[in-house]
Amino acid sequence: MRRTPLAWLNLVHEKTRLLVAIAGVAFAVILVFMNLGFLGSLAKTASQIYSQINAEVFLLSPQSLEISTTKSFPIQRLYQAGGIAGVERVMPLYVGYLQWRNPETRRNRSIFVYGINPDDPVFLLPELDTPENQAALRRFDTALIDRLSRPEFGPQTIGSTTEADRRRITIGGQYSLGGGFTADGTLIMSDQNFRRFFAPFPLNRINLGLVKLQPGVDPNQIAAALRQTLPNDVIVLTRSELIARERTYWISTTSTGFIFGMGVGVSCIVGVVIVYQILYTDISDHMKQYATLKAMGYRSGFLFWTVIQEAVILAVLGYIPGFAISLGLYELTLRATSGSLPIGMEFGRAVQVLLLTIGMCSLSALISVRKVVVADPAEVF
Repeated sequence: MRRTPLAWLNLVHEKTRLLVAIAGVAFAVILVFMNLGFLGSLAKTASQIYSQINAEVFLLSPQSLEISTTKSFPIQRLYQAGGIAGVERVMPLYVGYLQWRNPETRRNRSIFVYGINPDDPVFLLPELDTPENQAALRRFDTALIDRLSRPEFGPQTIGSTTEADRRRITIGGQYSLGGGFTADGTLIMSDQNFRRFFAPFPLNRINLGLVKLQPGVDPNQIAAALRQTLPNDVIVLTRSELIARERTYWISTTSTGFIFGMGVGVSCIVGVVIVYQILYTDISDHMKQYATLKAMGYRSGFLFWTVIQEAVILAVLGYIPGFAISLGLYELTLRATSGSLPIGMEFGRAVQVLLLTIGMCSLSALISVRKVVVADPAEVF
């Protein structure tokens, strides 16, 4: 015989309450999705930048935390690395912040700057190899601007001029890289221009040493050889090690990672409280019916399973609109940051949040079902 869907009928009996419960669960799901999305974009930002740098091994100062806070070290360490067998070429990279003036609003805003030797293929960006951009890099007081920079930096028209740290600068070209959580906008300029804008910054002190290997050479072996050769005023990391190091910094060390991680926990607590209130109210309203079932011989396990079913149904019904709205918010965030913040839906995250939602609602059911299990039909009536 077909069994009566008691859990479903309990929920749809009060349609207004059901809609409120679905809205509450969906709200919690959205909060979890957004916090996990921002947390995931922290990790993606590190790999996004380093995946566009044309090197397999990196040299940096032990005092460096991440790319925007790197400390300088002697360029001689880079030349020493170039003498290791298996190294194809070495390239210096200079980084720093300038105060960029919006030519329209005249407001200053920090912009992140990469300084490179125009003859070095530092970035895996085909746009930098065009004759126009190569010529622009070699002109005085000229830089290329990231087209993913925030609109607050003003017009990005090629040939337009403005000021950077009170020095006249011309936009000579564009490229697409993104700054992620590190910066709202980025520039690429020649090392000579970098020296002018960051004077008195000597070019014999570099922020990042890039080691390009010959095809087929194992980066881990070269990194091990460099660690034995170079003094302890630099550290040697492969690309994967450097990405993992920056991910750990952003997620585990900074307040940003802590805030988003806490946001996930708070969102789950909000969901548990909302579902608990709904289930507890439902149980209280149907206490006589539950007591009647117990008097008829239904065991506590059946009533327990009924409440758990209600929680799972609420979880699925609340997850669906929460997932759909989160997709829209991800797209909205991506557009608002001009694509520089790599946030997006992932299959693993979608499954993770679904399971988390079911677990969250099931926990609420476990807390609220006690009233049914311990109820005595004689006392209820």
